[in-house]
Amino acid sequence: MSIKEEKEKAWRKESASVSLPEVFSSIRVPGKGGFWKKLLAFSGPGLMVAVGYMDPGNWATDIEGGSKFGYTLLSVILISNLFAILLQYLALKLGVAAEKDLAQACRSHYSPRVSFMLWIFCEIAIAACDLAEVIGSAIALNLLFKIPLTWGVVITGFDVLLILFFQYKGFRFIESVVGSLIVIIVLAFVFEMIVSHPQLFPMLSGLLPRPEIVTNLSELYIAIGILGATVMPHNLYLHSSIVQTRDYPRTTVGKKMAIKFAAIDSTVALMAAFFINAAILIVAAASFHSSGHSDVSTIMDAHKLLTPLLGTTLASTLFAVALLASGQNSTLTGTLAGQIVMEGFLDIKLKPWLRRLITRGVAIVPAFIVTFILGEKGTANLLVLSQVILSMQLSFAVIPLIMFTNSKQKMGLFANRKSMKIVAWAVAIIILGLNLYLLYDTIFL
Repeated sequence: MSIKEEKEKAWRKESASVSLPEVFSSIRVPGKGGFWKKLLAFSGPGLMVAVGYMDPGNWATDIEGGSKFGYTLLSVILISNLFAILLQYLALKLGVAAEKDLAQACRSHYSPRVSFMLWIFCEIAIAACDLAEVIGSAIALNLLFKIPLTWGVVITGFDVLLILFFQYKGFRFIESVVGSLIVIIVLAFVFEMIVSHPQLFPMLSGLLPRPEIVTNLSELYIAIGILGATVMPHNLYLHSSIVQTRDYPRTTVGKKMAIKFAAIDSTVALMAAFFINAAILIVAAASFHSSGHSDVSTIMDAHKLLTPLLGTTLASTLFAVALLASGQNSTLTGTLAGQIVMEGFLDIKLKPWLRRLITRGVAIVPAFIVTFILGEKGTANLLVLSQVILSMQLSFAVIPLIMFTNSKQKMGLFANRKSMKIVAWAVAIIILGLNLYLLYDTIFL
């Protein structure tokens, strides 16, 4: 056995447990069959990951960005989505090649103290994400059924029962539910785009980056919020795990096939997420910014103005329905991410319902207090802040991910090539640099 093989074997021996053992290798991949059959078998994890890129936190940052700055921040959504495609590719490659999720890899590589700190940072990110889901779902319930925000926040605590039902039905069933809700969101925003009549050339020019995005602190704050809402740290842990639910041959040839089809699945799903994020900002720019309503910074304000500005009550109704679908979708994937992170970092296995109650409890308490004391405006600020927190935590997931996938010892033949290493580190440096710049401007200027 060569030195390289001995190192790779040692890496694999460090953790014998598989990720999400209840669904590991549970979905059959046909040994024979054409391209489309195999792609269908691998389709699903990409949708689960894409959910995190269209959660209620995205809505808050996209609406505020579109109403204040028109189409300018479309370039931030595009760049963030390209970052996401690259990072999710690295995450799925780690899961397939190393047969570990990112949390397990961190526990195997780092000292217990460092691993514990990374776990804490990841839990903060998941709590921030769950906070957005709680507030977004509560707002949707208020818009659709006039349920007060505080009661809506409390009601979201009971969605654990819905999640347990979906988990009992199997992983494919969860993927189907997620896919169906994404279709609802897409259709809703296709309608919103049609009736808002966006301007084509300003919209296309918005895809090109402008220097004021970095030099203007208010634009930078929203831009980093969009980055945090788009590239979700917990999604990297999630993707590296759920890609292993497929029953492909755990051989070099089988892993190459798995990476190929999982990458296609992920990229297509994330392009759908890009459409939804861009559509939210475009609708906000076309409906609010162009009509002089540049102060629209909350989801509820946007809902109120859509009907009078676009001339149809269906615009507001579909907006709320899509928001509720978004919140419930994010709840499903947030549950799985929480389970993966806790089991991977700490090697502690809790009942899914208990893990969900812990995660949701951490999110419900601040959401309830802020909603009760400050009302609608407070929840809007908290929603945007949650996305900035997510962005701040991103480097703690991205840097280990790049390190692991660059390593031949850990990845063998699947280690990143030199060009991929350069691009990946450039992305990591940009993310870290923007966050440090925002912290400096916020604290010292």
